[in-house]
Amino acid sequence: MAKKSYYSFKKFEREKIRNKKKQEKLERKQEAKDRKTAMMEAGEDIDPDIADILPGPQPCEESEE
Repeated sequence: MAKKSYYSFKKFEREKIRNKKKQEKLERKQEAKDRKTAMMEAGEDIDPDIADILPGPQPCEESEE
């Protein structure tokens, strides 16, 4: 006769915790994705830190004399 395999309660608890963390991570990723799409739809795709910077040479603020 084959022996019955021992499936411990601790192992079951570890699996539940791992699955819970995995689910929370997926939810955080989905929330971040939703925020990003909402930002793009609202037209806020330009970073406010670099919105006023123009490409090319910048004008000199001080005179060199």
